[in-house]
Amino acid sequence: MVHERTLAPSPFPGDDGLADPAARRALAAAVREPGTTPYLRAVAALCATRVLVPVVATATRTATTTEGLSSDKEADMSVVMLQSADGRRALLGFTGLDALTTWRADARPVPVTIDLAARTARAEGVDTVLVDVSGPFPLAIDGEVLDALAQGHRLVELDEGGFGWAVPVDEAGEPGAAG
Repeated sequence: MVHERTLAPSPFPGDDGLADPAARRALAAAVREPGTTPYLRAVAALCATRVLVPVVATATRTATTTEGLSSDKEADMSVVMLQSADGRRALLGFTGLDALTTWRADARPVPVTIDLAARTARAEGVDTVLVDVSGPFPLAIDGEVLDALAQGHRLVELDEGGFGWAVPVDEAGEPGAAG
């Protein structure tokens, strides 16, 4: 059976897999100095770069050889979700290949914007986007911030202080059109 799929070009051509230094610094500050401002600064930094969402192969059909060895006959690629003991689930995102491969070397990176990761999380009924779960500086994005990101909004730090949401507009210039 042949499945035809069209792959869109990467929205991040030339991406070398390295973490954005500003995003890593902001995540480090949010871990070292818990509070609203460092947290929002970290989210804003993630809005200005890409994250890597891991996908892994999941066997959908296996076979056993005459020697008793098991092998995959078919596999699907799946986005990875973590589930906590209390049942909450998180979609994973990583700032760079180093953090992703520290977590799981066989995972494949899919570069996306943080708002697309949030939209995917909400579409899957997930409560949190967990960035750099294995370090160096993990950050959980949830609640109202995750909801705003899932609507396509991007958090920005304002020149005069504080933070604001950049809201996408449609072709007619009307606010609220998620991309």
